[in-house]
Amino acid sequence: MTKQRPVFLPLAPADVMGMPVMAITSILHRISGIVLFLGLPALLYMLQKSLASEASFAELKDCLAAGWAKLAFWLLLSAVAFHVIAGVRHLIMDLGHLETKEGGHKAASTVLVLFVIAAALLGVFVW
Repeated sequence: MTKQRPVFLPLAPADVMGMPVMAITSILHRISGIVLFLGLPALLYMLQKSLASEASFAELKDCLAAGWAKLAFWLLLSAVAFHVIAGVRHLIMDLGHLETKEGGHKAASTVLVLFVIAAALLGVFVW
């Protein structure tokens, strides 16, 4: 009895999950849209609080100084960043560019790289 050697194991995250990077980017775009929809009332409340008076602005600033508030604010800002970056990708594809399999793969990978950079910069901004 002989076994087939070598055995190639899937090591890339997209291979492990069984989905191409375009599908992962599309699913994350939808998830970020849901997060934005659910977080929009909180963002509007914070905007209203910050513009109402100097005292309410100071109160909001104290509230956002807590670690959990910074994390929630960073998650919301990261969702905005991902949704915008992936949305630009979809707009470019609507114009007829990057419609091939290779172009879509490169665009989706670029979206993920830009999102990681944007999330890191937003983390520096929030903390």
